[in-house]
Amino acid sequence: MKKLISFFKNFFSKPGPPDTGPDAETLRVEFQERYHHFKMLLNANNRALEIMTEIEQALSLKRPFGTSFIRSKSTAITVSLLRLLKNLEQLSGGKYNALYKQFDDICLNIEQIIEQKKESKDERFIIPISSIDLTKTDLVGSKMANLGEILNLVKLKVPPGFTITARAYDYFLEHNSLQTEINRRFVSTDITDMDALFALSKDIQKLIIESPLPEILENEIHKAYHDLELEMGSRSFSVALRSSAMGEDSAANSFAGQYRSELNVRKEELSQKYKDVIASKYSFTAITYRLNKGIRDEDIFMSAGCISMVDARSGGVMYTRNPLDAGDDSIFINSSWGLPKAVVDGSVDCDLFTVTRDLSPRISFKDIKEKGTRFLCNADTGVCRFENTNETKDQPSISDAEILELTDLAIRIEGYYGSPQDVEWAIDQSGSIYILQSRPLQQMEAHRHNIPEDTVQEAGRNILASGGTTIFPGAVSGEVFILNSPDNMSNFPNHGILVVSQALPIWASLLNKASAILSEHGTFAGHLANVAREFNVPAIFGIKNVCTLLKTGDEITVDSSRVCIYKGKIDLPAQEVMTGKTSFEIGPVYNILLRLSRYVVPLNLLDPYSPDFKPENCRTLHDITRFAHEKSVEEMFSFGKDHDFSERSSKQLFYKVPMQWWILNLDDGFKEDTHDKYIRLENISSIPMMALWDGIIAVPWAGPPPIDHKGLAAVMFQSTTNRALEPGMKSAYTERNYFMISKNFCSFSSRLGYHFSITEALVSERALENYISFRFKGGAADTRRRIRRIQFIADILTEHLFRVEVREDSLVARVEGYEMDFMTERLNILGYLIMHTRQLDMIMSNESAITRYRKKIDTDIQNVVLAKS
Repeated sequence: MKKLISFFKNFFSKPGPPDTGPDAETLRVEFQERYHHFKMLLNANNRALEIMTEIEQALSLKRPFGTSFIRSKSTAITVSLLRLLKNLEQLSGGKYNALYKQFDDICLNIEQIIEQKKESKDERFIIPISSIDLTKTDLVGSKMANLGEILNLVKLKVPPGFTITARAYDYFLEHNSLQTEINRRFVSTDITDMDALFALSKDIQKLIIESPLPEILENEIHKAYHDLELEMGSRSFSVALRSSAMGEDSAANSFAGQYRSELNVRKEELSQKYKDVIASKYSFTAITYRLNKGIRDEDIFMSAGCISMVDARSGGVMYTRNPLDAGDDSIFINSSWGLPKAVVDGSVDCDLFTVTRDLSPRISFKDIKEKGTRFLCNADTGVCRFENTNETKDQPSISDAEILELTDLAIRIEGYYGSPQDVEWAIDQSGSIYILQSRPLQQMEAHRHNIPEDTVQEAGRNILASGGTTIFPGAVSGEVFILNSPDNMSNFPNHGILVVSQALPIWASLLNKASAILSEHGTFAGHLANVAREFNVPAIFGIKNVCTLLKTGDEITVDSSRVCIYKGKIDLPAQEVMTGKTSFEIGPVYNILLRLSRYVVPLNLLDPYSPDFKPENCRTLHDITRFAHEKSVEEMFSFGKDHDFSERSSKQLFYKVPMQWWILNLDDGFKEDTHDKYIRLENISSIPMMALWDGIIAVPWAGPPPIDHKGLAAVMFQSTTNRALEPGMKSAYTERNYFMISKNFCSFSSRLGYHFSITEALVSERALENYISFRFKGGAADTRRRIRRIQFIADILTEHLFRVEVREDSLVARVEGYEMDFMTERLNILGYLIMHTRQLDMIMSNESAITRYRKKIDTDIQNVVLAKS
């Protein structure tokens, strides 16, 4: 009887005749075409996943980015998804074309987020300052809007003038088709490369400066200048052209010193100087400032204030409160001889006066510096630096009466705005005070810490220098980098301590990399000081001979709170400063990418066996890639069965493990083609499959872990309430584990008990093309235990250099770009984990069991899995 049963088994299991003849050849061609579309779909899928990773990395604030990044990544991922859908259509005969509607809806949402743009209804190119207030901010920029407000509503002296509006700037760009070209150049530039960004800045500024002004705009500018001549009653006067961009001089973003101002401009220079000012939107410092603050390029419309020059005897900046201590309501006045340029550009030392705000304000502090130079207007060369050779260089640049008059103006301006202000002013030769600018002043709370006595003694033994002015408090250690020229900026290291002679605005471009700033000259009212405070960078200005005292490479500790520099690294408690999100993270560009990412990155379609796994439930681009990938695998596996074509039907692996392993040879995954329904390991040539398999069989599975009654109850509850988890549910993947292979490719779909996993890998000699993608979901225990099991696996994969994303009880991991040996080792590890993390969710409330299994897994991976590879 046994022999008879054996005979019939052998008879019915004999392979059929080989696939031959014209029909077989037609099917081979058809399969090759289907395989071609499958490969193209995988390429598009992987490119889309790479872009999603780049978006997530950008959102994790690993580096600043601009709108060019958002545009390029949005375009790239939608192109990849369109290719994916086209190939899925060819692969499936249009079976899943409902995905196109979901794709179109998602793309529309993305486009609306990117293309948000304010439209101004005011078409004027010129507006006189007498007609400007804060309601015109969108047209004339914050700087000129505030100046108009001070003139027209606060009723203080402001130089006469007009604004060339943001509409004029927009018209100029449209006339020369500049914005499209500028966008193109940004997209093609690596903005993380400082040299490339510097070159881009020069090219775009040159492009703008060399473009002609539209005749109608040029005529209106010259008419406005002529009207100003009549108002001034003189043909010998000159003007200052000052940038007044959208968002400039705001509470969050000062843009201090980032744009260009042209002083002492004559009529014949007006058109060219205007283009110089608006071109400074793309100055190197302005570009890096916007990138580091996360401000969209297209949100910055440039307007320019054209105001008559003040023939300044003295000028400077006053703070209506202490920027370093919100509890100090003193008024701080920085002053120098000549134009305020000496104060704001940080090139020279200036006088400092502190006024106590009482019922009768009084001058409580004076620091009179030697002012060896002053900036004055010159009829031939614009603005020149002149040497102070007489006794005035050591004298106060303003009188006590003028100090108190400035104090009164400061209090009036602050009272009007209801917040602390940063005010630029000038006093002309007759003694009249003019307000040139006012913007919100950022303040911080001062918090003091007691330093341990042993730390005080160590610091005292290692002091290198002390003195100067605290610009922003903090204590940091690092290596010195002395910069003498902007040409060497690209060599500045991350976390270096920037040491300079003058506190120039150009150094602001390094504030995203610098851990501290030290400068021989400069005041806390200068442009660089303002930006250092915005970026929370500890800084000390006015340290004598610091560029001589230090050398590049020295390790020092900067304590800007106590204006001291120490040799070596000393652990000092720093003042607590502003915490929370960075300025970039709360910036418009960041928020646009964050909003956009919600239509791209989240994965909602996790379980291919769920009744919700449908095209209409794809809510993100990631959902579409997941659905398309799953269905493409099904289409490839169904080909041999649907066409009764054994040559391209799946083969069952002949192996001792009591599980069903099915293999579909896509191309050259077998050493020899077979028409048998079984395939043996020795006939498999797929590199990634064999690497995965070696991990699967490296350590025999000891069976499910022992569980307590709570764990058993949780499993029984899940099994009875969630029928999708039942192993007996009919599904193409319920009882089988599928490999789809070629020599260098493997896609493995597994349903082992109550969870499933998908592994996809390309492993070849070309490291740049290599990747492994791994997805894991499910479990029989309650949600909390499943989530802990997922994190357990995530921690192991992260330790082995996988990039891991966890969402509830699902995991997505990826690694790419490594050499073949490294990739095969990662596949060994994955194969092992697929087998040995089964049912571990059931013990994920037992801390000692978790520790024990983690130790065993780590030991197995190091001593067995990797030892065999």
